[in-house]
Amino acid sequence: MIIQQADLFRGMSREFVKEFMDSTKKETFEVGDNVFREGEDANHFYILLKGRVRLTTGEEGQVVHTVDRPGEAFGWSSLVGRDAYSASAECIAATKVISMEREIFRKVVEKTPSDGMAFYQRLAGTVGDRLINSYRSLVLAQPSEGHRTYGSSLTLLQRSQASPE
Repeated sequence: MIIQQADLFRGMSREFVKEFMDSTKKETFEVGDNVFREGEDANHFYILLKGRVRLTTGEEGQVVHTVDRPGEAFGWSSLVGRDAYSASAECIAATKVISMEREIFRKVVEKTPSDGMAFYQRLAGTVGDRLINSYRSLVLAQPSEGHRTYGSSLTLLQRSQASPE
């Protein structure tokens, strides 16, 4: 896979992509291995080369996403100011990834701010897509009981103002 074809890097300069790739390391995991666990220090960012990684959260291990497309990113908590991973990442197939340390990534981005901005915009799109998919999964899993909301403080505010206490 050519990393520049991955969604996160599409349209970025060759110099940025080369600098990024030169700063990564390849890692291999077996079925059942954890790439990281929820709550651990978020020090690395990952891009899937091959395999499948299940992202889970909570003590019950609720599946929130499965990383299975080459070029797909995960572990992005390390890039958005979070000190700890918000989910666990368990390999459900033999897996190869590239990883980059948080501080090294920041240095690469500082060298080419326009490419760094484009990267973060694409990362925000990835996060947004996962959030939308999570909302859809929640709606499909819930029985139809009126109008439930997930994350809309405006709707909750409207509901609380309409309800007598």
